[in-house]
Amino acid sequence: MEKSIFPVLKDMRHFEKILKSQHEIVVFLETRVSQLKDLVKYAHQHSKKVFIHADLVKGLKADEYGIEFLIHNVKADGIISTRGKAISFVKKYQVIGILRLFALDSHALDHNLKICNRVQPDYIEVLPGVVPKIITEVHEKTGIPVIAGGLIRSEQDVINALEDGAKAVSTSNPELWKLM
Repeated sequence: MEKSIFPVLKDMRHFEKILKSQHEIVVFLETRVSQLKDLVKYAHQHSKKVFIHADLVKGLKADEYGIEFLIHNVKADGIISTRGKAISFVKKYQVIGILRLFALDSHALDHNLKICNRVQPDYIEVLPGVVPKIITEVHEKTGIPVIAGGLIRSEQDVINALEDGAKAVSTSNPELWKLM
């Protein structure tokens, strides 16, 4: 994957805008389980790959059965989760697994790095994405590509994250989607 922006759909008012964009990947952050299948099907019809944040789907538990549902029934192209076990399930199905990591303090970071090294997700999403040293450190300690997310508020935040080694930036700010 070349460096890019992943538009994050958190407000359904922006769904059509994402579908009309040049972005190949869209992230569904907060959705309802009852809407997912149709939304993903519609996005696929517009040649979009859909990554779903399993932990934030209302009405779905991000366990093995929930992951199985997202992959087999909803046809998600990738799954995002803060749970290492959920990403382990995703990897069994050979679907893209993104482990979302919160860099709250040194203890949390060390704990999450151990999970990353054990689970070996395809990508690690680091939040907040505006901490350049952490983006670099996570990539160096795991060898796994990093996505910067959270608190990305400006074009400069996007540029900084990409310059600091992030492969992509995820943002729900529609103004920043047009940067790439």
